[in-house]
Amino acid sequence: MEEQALSLYELNGLVKRTIRDRMSETYWVQAELSDVRSNYSGHCYLEFIQKDASGNNLIAKARGTIWSNIYKMLKPYFEQETGQAFASGIKVLVRVSVDFHELYGYSLTVLDIDPTYTVGDMERKRREILRLLEEEGVIDLNKELEMPVLPQRIAVISSATAAGYGDFCNQLSNNPRGYGFYTELFPAIMQGERVEESIIAALDAIYARLEAFDVVVIIRGGGATSDLSGFDTYELAANCAQFPLPIITGIGHERDDTVIDLIAHTRVKTPTAAAAFLVACMDQVADRLDNLSFRLQQGVRNRLLWEHRRIEGLKQRIPSAVYKRISDAKYGLLAANRDLQMATRQFLSMKKHRLELLQQRLNDALPKKQLARGYSITLKNGKAVKDASALKEGDTLVTLLYKGKVESVIK
Repeated sequence: MEEQALSLYELNGLVKRTIRDRMSETYWVQAELSDVRSNYSGHCYLEFIQKDASGNNLIAKARGTIWSNIYKMLKPYFEQETGQAFASGIKVLVRVSVDFHELYGYSLTVLDIDPTYTVGDMERKRREILRLLEEEGVIDLNKELEMPVLPQRIAVISSATAAGYGDFCNQLSNNPRGYGFYTELFPAIMQGERVEESIIAALDAIYARLEAFDVVVIIRGGGATSDLSGFDTYELAANCAQFPLPIITGIGHERDDTVIDLIAHTRVKTPTAAAAFLVACMDQVADRLDNLSFRLQQGVRNRLLWEHRRIEGLKQRIPSAVYKRISDAKYGLLAANRDLQMATRQFLSMKKHRLELLQQRLNDALPKKQLARGYSITLKNGKAVKDASALKEGDTLVTLLYKGKVESVIK
């Protein structure tokens, strides 16, 4: 038995020769990257893993190597094409050769990579996130918010040391019309694994002081386009979509849109473009005010001109109007005088006729008229006798007749 036994080294050598003989070709393999690291020599060491359908359990794992001469070309090519860092957690399609080392065991050597597979996987993740947001009915909530008329109070989520943040502030403060903006920075990590939790924490801090701000601006400048994976997460997208203030994104990635770009109220390419957008909002209001001011001034001038012309017309009409008014008044006075004279004559005639009637009645009531009708008047001591019982014997009476008088004594 001892003569037939192999040492471990011999067995591993046999495995190595067998693999090289039987698996001398290269293979395209789909896997997820894990534990990606590079050393001073420029080589990259990593693990390829595969999980089950639930995504919780590992079902396969292999050690991988990318030699420096390939890695220095493969990494920038992959990141440029995908906009994704060559890092753990992403799915890749790589062409590998199968190796076995007596000491280090089974491994895969990466010879090439197909970035379109990773782009497709990233796009599938984005579509899945967007599908979930749409099913929850929140995907368009931030887009549907009304942009404030004067977006001057700005909560900025960015790295304090980012060049893009400085560009944003300079663009705002040096706007041509001199608008005043208030900006407050809510520092966040804008690349790496902590992007999601850092930006959500900043949004929570802004929410606690919601009344102090008009809009939120998320900007990033100076970083590589390969550091954008943190902006393609469900939690961050859900927080941004449901945030009660309009969100403007300018994270410096011109070719592709991240998930938060797609759900934000307004997406621009760069921090400078975000500042230009806010200045343009102010320009629109200023232009409307200028237009209203011009229309108001023009309206006042037109009204004054119209009133001036109306007054001039009235001035020209005053002499003829005065003459007509005097003429009308004179005619009125003449007519009133005629009417007064006529009324006076009628009044006097009526009064004269009435006096004549009264005179007639007075004449008819005169004693002489009564005497002429056969009546007489008996006087005692010059006073008319009205009651015979008032007379006594011996009284002297004078009876007046129409013609003459008779004296008598009562016996």
